[in-house]
Amino acid sequence: MAEKYDLVILGSGSAAFAAAIKASEFDTKVAMVERGTIGGTCVNVGCVPSKHLLSVGETYYFAENHEFKGIKLSQESLSMKSVISDKRQVVLTLRRKKYADVLKELPNVTLVKGNAQFVSRNEAKVGNTVLEADKFIIATGSSPIIPPVDGMNNVDYLTNVEALDLERLPESMVIIGGRALALEFAQMYAHFGTKVTVLQRSSRIIPEEEPEISETLGMYLEEEGIEIHTGVEVRKVRREGRRKVVTAKIGQRIRDFAGEQLLVATGRTPNTFDLSVDKVGVRLGEDGAVLVNDQMHTTARQVWAAGDVIGKPMLETTAAKEGAIAAENALSGARRKMDFYAVPHAVFTIPQVASVGLTEAKATQKFGACSCRVLDMSLVPKAQTVKDTRGVIKMVINPETREIVGVHIVSSLAADIIHEGVLAVKYHLTIDDIIDTVHVFPTMGESIKLAAQAFKRDVSKMACCIE
Repeated sequence: MAEKYDLVILGSGSAAFAAAIKASEFDTKVAMVERGTIGGTCVNVGCVPSKHLLSVGETYYFAENHEFKGIKLSQESLSMKSVISDKRQVVLTLRRKKYADVLKELPNVTLVKGNAQFVSRNEAKVGNTVLEADKFIIATGSSPIIPPVDGMNNVDYLTNVEALDLERLPESMVIIGGRALALEFAQMYAHFGTKVTVLQRSSRIIPEEEPEISETLGMYLEEEGIEIHTGVEVRKVRREGRRKVVTAKIGQRIRDFAGEQLLVATGRTPNTFDLSVDKVGVRLGEDGAVLVNDQMHTTARQVWAAGDVIGKPMLETTAAKEGAIAAENALSGARRKMDFYAVPHAVFTIPQVASVGLTEAKATQKFGACSCRVLDMSLVPKAQTVKDTRGVIKMVINPETREIVGVHIVSSLAADIIHEGVLAVKYHLTIDDIIDTVHVFPTMGESIKLAAQAFKRDVSKMACCIE
């Protein structure tokens, strides 16, 4: 006999919880199905543990590598076992407070453990239990992509999951990939003391970012001892004793790169392979992502989807918004739409990278021309004050209206600074709107105002706080 619900949510990550919380506003009976650990990728093996370990690495590395005279510190010791133990406690605490405890406050939501598969238009089976519902939301997240490289299955490579749990620090590590995930782990382990080599297929790291941003970040990472190779074609992988060896073609040369550990960080793929979505009329894209419209509605009348399972951008923030929109539309027919135009993203290296809106290339394509300014962070008084002038900020505007359409940053605190840029892009603010706004001095956030002023004057010849 089937258990009947108004809504069945497949998954228990950010998108799923946002959907469940939104559903609790309606008089509904909801089932949330999870085959693994409650909370999804971000809290368990994503944002939370990785940013914690990045902070640990930053503290350890900059104990000796700082710019302040009169202070002499030393890297006394590093116990990876203790570091990982502390990381696990952080994860457990946030998983309990942000997911398990929240679920207890949703009496209309029942957690069902196990793998879910659609068996008919209005039924999903979990083990021996059949869940019947009028509406479904697919929020099953994503998993690491493992490229089909010769020999990959014969070596014990790492993904982000295993790389977050190493209790013994490797002497060396080769990382395949050169986007956010790869670079965060590269710097994390380099700061711990591991010799890191990055192999990136594209002609530059973080290739979706502005060229000035990726080039500047690459320079800083290499200054810290990270070896970066771009334009790499990985040919095969093999094991030699305790080392993993990657054979790659770079230009016309064939080279071997060896490391005690091999981390594969080449992206993520939507978790749709075992859901039997064909039985309910849900179509998938070529990348396996669930196809949805801007209302999070799939090709099946009774099914919506949200989060990583629908493809890029795979961000917890967008997943949560998508989940709430999916649930509201499914239960009320509200027809709310998801707007990706002003969604920011960040890379939590040190310095950080953060971006929102159009790049110079996309703005030129859209408007036929583009007006841009690149501000060196050494022109920001706060950066000078704290002796961290690394980075640049690039602002892109509509050349006719002077509206800010894109902001791209590599600097200390970039992920915090970007939010003024987000509001500017979202609400079509002009450079004059930003210049006319009083900013706190001295702050790194003042860089947004200085970038706007750079369209009108030489900011290198300005006194502090001048409008």
